[in-house]
Amino acid sequence: MKLEIITPEKRLFDGKVKLVQVPGAKGSFEVLKNHAPIISTLTQGTIKVITEKDQQEFIEINSGIIEVKANSITILAVTS
Repeated sequence: MKLEIITPEKRLFDGKVKLVQVPGAKGSFEVLKNHAPIISTLTQGTIKVITEKDQQEFIEINSGIIEVKANSITILAVTS
């Protein structure tokens, strides 16, 4: 899957991933390959990313929006 995490100031992540876990407005959820299309708001918390090389990355956000479609994930985030 392709993941982009973008803030108004810069691009925080751009690459291929196996898993993304996000702090959804109604609870944390994960996105795996072939996930159904979704648009959701995000709350303050940590985005967990597992890359194709099994490396873990953690990104703190204050809020945001996630869009998932056709194995492409875009997160527009606000950080402090």
